[in-house]
Amino acid sequence: MRNRIRELRARHDMTQADLARLVKVRRETIVYLEAGKYNPSLKLAHEVAVALGTTIDGLFTWDDEEGGEKE
Repeated sequence: MRNRIRELRARHDMTQADLARLVKVRRETIVYLEAGKYNPSLKLAHEVAVALGTTIDGLFTWDDEEGGEKE
């Protein structure tokens, strides 16, 4: 699973710390999310998407079983 958190955060001129405060997590959680090292709960994914003005589907790109991207 890939995400567009960094890209969308930059569009909103938002730091990792800003986003973390908005969704009530530690900045390190945002770091891990952006790096793809942490899969968020559905609740957190929704909160991040709302904070960045998108949907969960707009935030994440799901990889199919053959290694290609599936949108």
